[in-house]
Amino acid sequence: MSRGNGQATRTDGDRRPAARLDHEELVVRRGTRTGLYVVIAVHSTALGPALGGARLWHYRTPGDAIADALRLSEAMTFKAAAAGLDLGGGKAVLCSDSDHELTDRRRRELMFDLGDVVESLDGRYITAEDVGTGTEDMAAIHERTSHVVGLPEALGGTGDPSPLTARGVEAAIRACCERRFGSRELSDRTVCIVGLGHVGTRLAERLISAGAKVIAADIDAEKRGVAADLGAAWADAGSAMTTPCDVLAPCALGEAIDRDNLSSLGCEIVCGSANNVLAEERLADELASRGIVYAPDFIANAGGLINVYAEIHELDEARTTRLVDGIGETVALILVEAEERSVTPLKAALELAAERLGETHPHRQPAAA
Repeated sequence: MSRGNGQATRTDGDRRPAARLDHEELVVRRGTRTGLYVVIAVHSTALGPALGGARLWHYRTPGDAIADALRLSEAMTFKAAAAGLDLGGGKAVLCSDSDHELTDRRRRELMFDLGDVVESLDGRYITAEDVGTGTEDMAAIHERTSHVVGLPEALGGTGDPSPLTARGVEAAIRACCERRFGSRELSDRTVCIVGLGHVGTRLAERLISAGAKVIAADIDAEKRGVAADLGAAWADAGSAMTTPCDVLAPCALGEAIDRDNLSSLGCEIVCGSANNVLAEERLADELASRGIVYAPDFIANAGGLINVYAEIHELDEARTTRLVDGIGETVALILVEAEERSVTPLKAALELAAERLGETHPHRQPAAA
């Protein structure tokens, strides 16, 4: 989903699996300016300060928001560890009070509310942009705290992380294609991108430039014009997940693959930028049983995290690009490990992350695959 000026509505909170409570800290606070809930979950600081985006969303209940923050912050811990970054995992969730757009003033006040909560954590959590927020929001947060990245370039930041996220997803797709088809080339491949937000659009541009045939879908019908400008075919959002293709790339919200659509998937590879693409981790076993290659999302979409990591540590462009391109190497390693040990790629990825976490935080165990 692109930032825009609004936010979307979550209506399926009661269908989500319960989040694990294996966190160092959970803060739930009403903003002093807006009265809206601000939730920050710090899952781990074993490898460094917890970093994770600020998600602006309209939740059915505050409990759904808390569950989302808990689940997403845990994923950030494993994402950073698997990418070899000295960061922990955290997440902020901002609860919109309606499914209508926030006024510019109220939005700015909400970012100030978040900034105050972030500042109160004394650097244990660093925030960044996520679904529903963007670089302008980070600039507002920066007025209340220094513990924010993804700032506009005018403020010394690296700006929009979507180009590097898309680059990393492309590297992951190439690794999957090499494993499944014996070649990293994309010129003979059909990729269905579900979600033409910032990352999905950038990914489509990269894949089309590489010669791939791209099919695009989005719940926003106006994105059909974006697809046409890119040279991508268009698919109906309601049936896009089951479109016949070589690679299915979910690039919108999580839980894109569930028990209702898994048996109807028409792809041979699942690799996209969406977080928590599987509604249940056990679905990784069913993908494997169907012979579908799955690149765990927290590996494939780590380019955005690397982007803000580079901002924190002032890495040059060459070093940053090497880290992002290394996502493909990590995916290749995981796929080989999974096949050799007869486990799912998700389990292999979680164990890779847990191995690094275990060096400093030995009691932590990976989530069950």
